[in-house]
Amino acid sequence: MGERVYVFDTTLRDGEQSPGASLNSDQKLEIARQLARLGVDVIEAGFPLSSPGDFLAVQRIAREVPGPTITALARAVRADIDSVWAAVEDAPRAQIHIVLSVSDIHIERKLRSNRHDVLRRGIEAVEYARSLCDQVEYSPEDAGRADPDYLYETLEGVIGAGATVVNIPDTTGYTLPSEFGALIASIREQVANSDKALISVHCHNDLGLATANSIAAVLNGARRVECTVNGIGERAGNASLEEVVMILRTRQKSLGLWTGVDSTRLAETSALVARQTGLFVQLNKAVVGGNAFAHASGIHQDGVLKDRLTYEIMRPEDVGMGESRIVLSPRSGRHAFQFRLAELGYHLPEEAFARAWDQFLRLADQKKEILDRDLAEIVDGVRVIA
Repeated sequence: MGERVYVFDTTLRDGEQSPGASLNSDQKLEIARQLARLGVDVIEAGFPLSSPGDFLAVQRIAREVPGPTITALARAVRADIDSVWAAVEDAPRAQIHIVLSVSDIHIERKLRSNRHDVLRRGIEAVEYARSLCDQVEYSPEDAGRADPDYLYETLEGVIGAGATVVNIPDTTGYTLPSEFGALIASIREQVANSDKALISVHCHNDLGLATANSIAAVLNGARRVECTVNGIGERAGNASLEEVVMILRTRQKSLGLWTGVDSTRLAETSALVARQTGLFVQLNKAVVGGNAFAHASGIHQDGVLKDRLTYEIMRPEDVGMGESRIVLSPRSGRHAFQFRLAELGYHLPEEAFARAWDQFLRLADQKKEILDRDLAEIVDGVRVIA
């Protein structure tokens, strides 16, 4: 069956940071329960120190959502770590997640600090978090733009301090898949104690490469991917959970990797997150978009009607999307037109069908999409003539 890739969902933390996507405690709890049904391994429920409401939401999820590990984000300061622990400590499986910059631009411009002090601060934060919780994740922020040698030193230090997971963030979505994959491979080679911690990745989509970078990472040894439902998140968003899951599922034989996610719940999860956040999915979104299994070209329609494998590498039912959809448009062919008429119960003799086809073509040139009521009018018209 191959090796498992664990899915860390940060929809409720990084995803909620999308402008306009703020969620209240009840909404977060509903989404968390759905994520548990979906089968994600870890739910990052929020940033408890950011507000009393977010602390409450994280605490409710920790207490009321069984199954996944529940974690939340802390900066590398004791007040943040204490807040996270107080929020998640009642979860059957709890984790503290610490983030601290590792790139020079972040250290110098944002933290107004230096490499030595930042490394010391990170190690001390991990040691303190481990005194509270058995599972501690450390994220060296902006690792994609960091000096590799300093990144290796940081990772070795925090793993030595007790980090059970080291998460490599491409915080600004800057790296290319070849670069990010090579970075993960180099971490495994250059960090002496890398085998003592799970390697995770967190990729942003500023250049549209978040999913590609995540896959490149797992091909080079990362075994946990941080992602969000519908790919929402800061700026252009995060790696899309449904894309990562379905890439690994669709290409499982060649990649030898799998997840524990129930892919048949992807569409309902996507719809719930879209509804609660108000961030609706574009029609051409991979896997869960409205057009993901729709066919409008006559050539494609003819192929799909003969055998779905001609143009569909996934089955819509595998992601909970129902059935493939044949969209009648000016590009549709006779086969698709006849197929849809038959689905609606219309079986016309050859001469009437020819007249209906001619009327369809004239109408299709005037409209973007032909609806069932249009077909009913066309059929009624040719029957009257007959």
